[in-house]
Amino acid sequence: MSDRAQRTLQHRHEHMVRYLQAMASHSAEAARGEPLPTEWQQGEDARRDAARPRVLADLRVSDIMRCPDAVPTVTAGTPLLDVARTMARRHAEAMPVTDDDRRVIGVVAESDLLARAATLAGPKGDTGLARLSPKAKVPVEKATVASLMSAPAVTVRPWTTVIEAARTAARARVRQIFVTDHHDRLVGVVTRNELLHALVRDDSAIHDEIVDRVLRELDIPSSRVRVRVRNGVVTLTGALNAARIAALTEAVKRIADVSEVDDLLTEI
Repeated sequence: MSDRAQRTLQHRHEHMVRYLQAMASHSAEAARGEPLPTEWQQGEDARRDAARPRVLADLRVSDIMRCPDAVPTVTAGTPLLDVARTMARRHAEAMPVTDDDRRVIGVVAESDLLARAATLAGPKGDTGLARLSPKAKVPVEKATVASLMSAPAVTVRPWTTVIEAARTAARARVRQIFVTDHHDRLVGVVTRNELLHALVRDDSAIHDEIVDRVLRELDIPSSRVRVRVRNGVVTLTGALNAARIAALTEAVKRIADVSEVDDLLTEI
């Protein structure tokens, strides 16, 4: 990889780190009800058939989340030892706690489980995990998920934008967020890494945003401008009047993932 490409990738990485840090320090907004979008009222089949958005601002959690089958769940009465075994087997860092209707009522985290095991560790050096079993001499109320789970869980809706979901993850300092429908039932999960990957778009996504959004908003026919993107560097060629050249280059520079704009446009 060339020095220029390395600098470009480093720039994009640093930009995203600053973005997430800024979101983490942003004060939490007051909770508010969310209207149920029309596309979700039309049912799951219609939602699956919908075209993926091509502009970052339109990208939704439903576009990147994993299905609920990929999410192991527990109930408030699940023994902590069973939770520890499931987490180890599934390489899970947290698990949603659901009720009989699959509504998410809390979350149990790997770090909390390890802390509880440490407090139960015996003087002979045992890990304390065995004492999480209901058969051990630990009160049952201290050996089940109900005693350890955090509630309420940090969740987002399928129709939440990826940008807002990333902001939520940063503020809550969690590595994954569970996705619930308007009845609070579990429908998926999205990790912080998946959110970051979606936010740091590839060159084709940047190209699509310029062509599909920027040119349309500026009322510039796509046939008048050729857009090429490589490692975040946008090259513009074609022929436009001076006012449109200035407006186009400034609009492209404002796109977060663009590190540089090569203006090769000819004034007419």
